[in-house]
Amino acid sequence: MMDLSIAQARLGAEAHEVPIGAVLLDASGAVLASGFNQPISANDPTAHAEVIVLREAARRQGNYRLPETTLVVTVEPCLMCAGALVNARVSRVVYGAREPKWGAMESLLRLETLGLNHRIEVVSGVREEECGALIRDFFRTRRD
Repeated sequence: MMDLSIAQARLGAEAHEVPIGAVLLDASGAVLASGFNQPISANDPTAHAEVIVLREAARRQGNYRLPETTLVVTVEPCLMCAGALVNARVSRVVYGAREPKWGAMESLLRLETLGLNHRIEVVSGVREEECGALIRDFFRTRRD
């Protein structure tokens, strides 16, 4: 499913957003929602790919809790997104590239050490180089 997350990230880049894409899967592996970062176009600081996906899946499911789901995202979620994932009761997060400045799963913070009432299984480094290149290339072209 990282293919779909990467495709979403590329759509974000085409929209001049930071290229982060996400997909939420149900327990059987079916896609509940997919999306990409949209804070610039939506004028919404919370419109990260993860939040976009959680909102859509919750709307479709008719429930703000999304147990037994897996989020597949190109970049390690930030603290805001990690909190939303806990509140939604997402079971598992699979991400590509680490985010040393903002990552709240393993890099800047380790979500598991915060003593929260819900634990999320974390799988990191899936197609890490490819996911990281999307971000590096995006910011390299912005600086040029």
